[in-house]
Formats: sequence, C-alpha cells, structure tokens
Amino acid sequence: MSRDLIAFVALLALAAACAPADAPDPVTADALPLFPDTLSPAVITDTVPVDSDDPAIWLHPTDPAQSLVLGTDKGDTNGGVYVFGLDGRIDRARSVSPLQRMNNVDVAQGVALGDGDLDIAVATERNRQRIRVFSLPDMTPIDDGGILVFDGDTARAPMGVALYRRPTDGAVFAIVGGKTGPTDGTYLWQYRLERDSAGVVRGTKVRAFGAYSGRKEIEAIAVDDALGFVYYSDEGTGVRKYHADPDSGTTELALFATTGLVDDHEGIAIFERDASTGYLLLSDQGGGRVQVFAREGTASNPHDHVRLAVIPVRAASTDGLEVTSVALGERFPAGVLVMMSEPGAFHYYDWRDVQRAIDAVRPTP
Repeated sequence: MSRDLIAFVALLALAAACAPADAPDPVTADALPLFPDTLSPAVITDTVPVDSDDPAIWLHPTDPAQSLVLGTDKGDTNGGVYVFGLDGRIDRARSVSPLQRMNNVDVAQGVALGDGDLDIAVATERNRQRIRVFSLPDMTPIDDGGILVFDGDTARAPMGVALYRRPTDGAVFAIVGGKTGPTDGTYLWQYRLERDSAGVVRGTKVRAFGAYSGRKEIEAIAVDDALGFVYYSDEGTGVRKYHADPDSGTTELALFATTGLVDDHEGIAIFERDASTGYLLLSDQGGGRVQVFAREGTASNPHDHVRLAVIPVRAASTDGLEVTSVALGERFPAGVLVMMSEPGAFHYYDWRDVQRAIDAVRPTP
C-alpha cells in the first residue's frame, strides 16, 4: 500500500472516529425532492427594533383582506409583540411594547373563555418566565401581567408556545417549551387556560410530556386541532409527534425529519387542504429552506410523514413560520406563508408560489 493511500485511509478513520455516534445520517442532495429555484416573498414587512422571531396569523371574521400578522421581537428589555397588516406595515396602535424577550406567539379564535367567545394571542415572555395573553384584534392584555410557567425556573425560560382547543368541550390549552429541560419525557408543560370572574385568564398545569434528545432546545411547537396532534422540533434531532389532548396519554407517535436538514429544526406550521389532509411545513434554518411533509401520513400509517418537497426561500435564518389556507383577498387568494427573516423582518409568500414548488418536485405516489 502506498504512503499516500495509507495517509488517506488514516484520514478517513480519524473522521469517522470524530463524528458523533448518535448524529443523524445526512441525506444527499440527490435524495431530496429539492425545488431548483429560490422563492421570493410577495411582501417584506417593516423591521422590528431588535430581533424578530415568530409569527402568527389572525383571520378577520368578515373581511379576510383585513387579517393581521403578529410577530415577536426578542429584545431583552424592549421586546414586544408587533402587529402587521397584509401590506407588511406595522400597526403601531395594536403593537405591544416594551416586553422582556418575547419568543413565540400563537393565536386561537372563537374560544370559550368566560362569557362569550374570544379571539386570543398567547406569547412567551422569556425573561419573566411567563406566557402573556392578549385579546384580539385590539391586543389588550387580559392576564394580569402574565401566567408563570415552569414554576418560575429561570433555567427553563419559556420559548415555544402553541394553543390547542379540544373539540369535545372547547377547552383551551397552552403547550409551552423552554430553553432547556429534562430528558425523562417531561420537557413540555401543558396548561389549561380559563378566565376568572374578574375577566383575567389564568393557567393550570395539566400535563408534562415530551421526549428530548438533550442536544439543543425545543422552541417550535404546532398543534393540529382538527386531527388532535401536537408537533415540536427537537433541534438537531427531528420533529416529534404526540396527542394534543392531555387525557390521551404521553406516548410518542412519531419522530421524523431526522435527516436531510442543514442545521436546526425550527418553525413548524400546518397547511390544511381540508379537514384531514395538507402539509406540515418545517423551517430548515441553516439551509434557508422550507421542508414539506404530508400532514395525513400514508394510507398504511397516519404517523408516517413523508417528505414531499424542499423549497429554497429568500428568508434568512428562519426561526418561526406560520401558514393559512384561507383566501386573504386579492393579494393572497390561496393563503399565505409567513416566515421570520433576519434581520428583524417577516416575509409573506403567496401560497400559489409555494404550491407550484411542491407540485413540481413531490414524489409520485
């Protein structure tokens, strides 16, 4: 064996020895259903003062073109929840600031909290170990300063949040993930939200669940109300799936998207084609891409979420994303995908462009 060949073999052995034993196997570019072009946004919003992170969408009940996008700003002492029109301009009257490092935000509409139905936004205020609750569309706080989570443990500072409305009784729950947490299957805490006689929303812990690899953190969470599932990104590992109903146990139903990402698994969103089909969208943060998976799984296994497309986008280092299939006027007649983008903005993608990309590369059944 030549000296050069010996050196090459030794180099390969050293690389193999240095690789983490539990790291996911990479998926080659040829194996991915990769769309060849990069999608450009239809709208880029005004920038927030410090650092944008996560969006949510509020749908106007009578005029969808007047719907709103909420986006968080992670400033430590001057953060906030900003409200944008579909034109991308900040609505200063509705935006709430200063707040202390707002991470993620979610919206639920027509929920039964006290007298009558209510639209709410819930966001994590990380530096105060609280989730904040606002009424929509006015963004009035209705939480008496916030709901303490993780028993105030500063190490577990809240980051991710998603809302679940149980179809059987209309009960509303907030599922919260933190900066860190245990690996014993109790990383996420779930709180039932209820309004007291004074109109203040309170939270009661009803469950701790969720596996964690111990690698990075769990921030992105999304709930499929119609099908009753919660998904979350175990960063650097994959997307995990559980029942959203706290009375349905704590068994993990799926772990997918374990390969084929450039860097962190980040924002998750659910696009509903109808009551039971559609897409799960995942931010491939380091790759500048959106990965698309089948919402309904396969005919033989509803928890086998096949990757359908990988779509490059102009959004940079995306943490959070959100999507709706509701027609939002002439600008977004098939819905919109909203993605956080550095530095400090959010990108709105016309869903027609996203759908064309999916259709161009999705695997043939």
